[in-house]
Amino acid sequence: MSDDESHNQTFDQASAGASLTFPMQCSALRKGGHVVIKGRPCKISEMSTSKTGKHGHAKVHLVAIDIFTNKKLEELSPSTHNMDVPNVTRNEYQLLDVDSDGFLNLMTQDGTPKDDVKVPDNDLGREFKTALGLDDNNNRSNSKEFLVTIIAAMGEEQANDLV
Repeated sequence: MSDDESHNQTFDQASAGASLTFPMQCSALRKGGHVVIKGRPCKISEMSTSKTGKHGHAKVHLVAIDIFTNKKLEELSPSTHNMDVPNVTRNEYQLLDVDSDGFLNLMTQDGTPKDDVKVPDNDLGREFKTALGLDDNNNRSNSKEFLVTIIAAMGEEQANDLV
């Protein structure tokens, strides 16, 4: 192997290199914003700050709802410390169908198919099937067009709304 060949290396990259989260000072967080608690992306529903105490730090008490599971999580953190904030994105897709495995068949605005989002196992999932007129075997009886809002954060995606 010559010197030129030993310097030729290829590197595989799986993503654009964007971080899943970014740091923000705890006192800068706001109700209705997002935060990572116990490794889960959450939306802040309640927030209160205590005064500085014997040990010198004001504490922020956060109550937040996991954006994917709707579970309530709490965190107590000094107001001057940083907390992770997830990069949350919302995209709308046209709903084409639901396949037999329970995945949504979606299409982006530029016509690219997307079929890796599962139908939620909740009332919204039943609403999808009802809106499309699907029976137990996923046979469609309705030809209306619907838009689905997909929320994505920290490597997870979930259907969030049907329009």
